[in-house]
Amino acid sequence: MHQDVKKIIVSGKEIEARSKELAKEIETHYKDKDAPLLVALLKGSIPFLAELIKHFEIDVEYDFMDVSSYEGTESIGDVRILKDLDQSIKGLNILLVEDIVDTGRTVHEVTKTLMNKGAQEVKVVSLLDKPSRRLVDVEADFVGFEIPNEFVIGFGLDFNEKYRQLGYVGVLKDELYQ
Repeated sequence: MHQDVKKIIVSGKEIEARSKELAKEIETHYKDKDAPLLVALLKGSIPFLAELIKHFEIDVEYDFMDVSSYEGTESIGDVRILKDLDQSIKGLNILLVEDIVDTGRTVHEVTKTLMNKGAQEVKVVSLLDKPSRRLVDVEADFVGFEIPNEFVIGFGLDFNEKYRQLGYVGVLKDELYQ
């Protein structure tokens, strides 16, 4: 365990096992539909995307968006698109890949943007869900783990760009960010 981590709340083995289950749930949803284009939100969702796609039996493509709504530990309430998709999504099924649904602002705004770009449907898969922090009424369609209101890092989640490389989700020691 990293010296800055107070405790591990989701291990790498748990993430791998749940990703396998999520892949099956997602494949069931798209059984009678065109396979989705996975849209991963940079940078935090990359480890989760990499783990999830290993378990798909359907062919999937993916693209990336970079959006920003945080400064330090706080959501600033303004979602900015820093990098848009590289292709048209008109008429496509989209599976938005997120690391965490926290306030809900990012998922809400990105979903709205994708629908405005002509997506057929937008579903959301998130490694983590923190419903106690929700400010916007959104729910992920596929959730890895529901977690309590603690500041988490690892498996793509960061604090000022650090700790993304950790192979688990842990709680950052309070004294490092307060």
